[in-house]
Amino acid sequence: MSLLLALLLDALLGEPPEKLHPVVWMGRYLAWAWPRVRGLWSGALYWALGAFLFAFPAVLLDLLLRPLALGWVLLGLLLKPLFSLRMLLEEVFAVEKALGKGLEIARTRLSRIVSRKTGDLSEEEVREAALESLAENLSDSLLAPLLYYALFGLGGAALYRYANTADAMWAYPEHGARGLFAAWADDLLNLLPARLTGLLFCPPRLWGRLLGEARKTPSPNAGFPMAALALRLGVRLRKRGAYALNPEAPSPGPAHVERALLWAGGLGYGVGLLLAAFAALGGG
Repeated sequence: MSLLLALLLDALLGEPPEKLHPVVWMGRYLAWAWPRVRGLWSGALYWALGAFLFAFPAVLLDLLLRPLALGWVLLGLLLKPLFSLRMLLEEVFAVEKALGKGLEIARTRLSRIVSRKTGDLSEEEVREAALESLAENLSDSLLAPLLYYALFGLGGAALYRYANTADAMWAYPEHGARGLFAAWADDLLNLLPARLTGLLFCPPRLWGRLLGEARKTPSPNAGFPMAALALRLGVRLRKRGAYALNPEAPSPGPAHVERALLWAGGLGYGVGLLLAAFAALGGG
């Protein structure tokens, strides 16, 4: 019931205010800790400290609230900020809408949801990057935290969200060993969710091609949902100088973005409902 409530809150209300958002708190801790990180081991130490600060209270709250008659209501309220689908769909739609107003406006809007430089991207590349972000974040921002909640409760969702936030803030190649532990932790926690997302997004008749396409990306995980979306839509998705997924296909157009948003919304909330049923069987 708690997961079902959280899904409903996401669909109807979206994100809570920043001052009440635990992911914002995670980001503030990581920003505070980063100047103190000198290398691999200090990165691991500060990563572990943050994991304890955010996951341990979540474990205690789960243990305290789960036996209560209305504890599921509070658990649902606490779970909601640890995942997001509505905001993801809105951000990708906003990029497509911005393309109708001008390429520079769309590039600026895209920079809110991707880490790559957007200042010289073509219209095709802007749309491809937005779809890649949609696919990757369907795994990172929705399926993974909900899966860890269904398996391990609020503590599992909090730990995953913290690890994913640390990866986004620390694990850039130019940071070298300082961000390496954060990258390893995120890669490990995403092994299962990314592959599940890929299999769910990709038509079964194309599963044989999925692995080959997914291996083209530098990330051990992000390629699975991105390649699955490229195969699902029959389009090319690429990052300049890095990879091209389904390269023989045409670049996506506005109609493909519309289809992708419908697929992502349906799959996201559909899988959420299935995980809610699984969690309910376990008392969550």
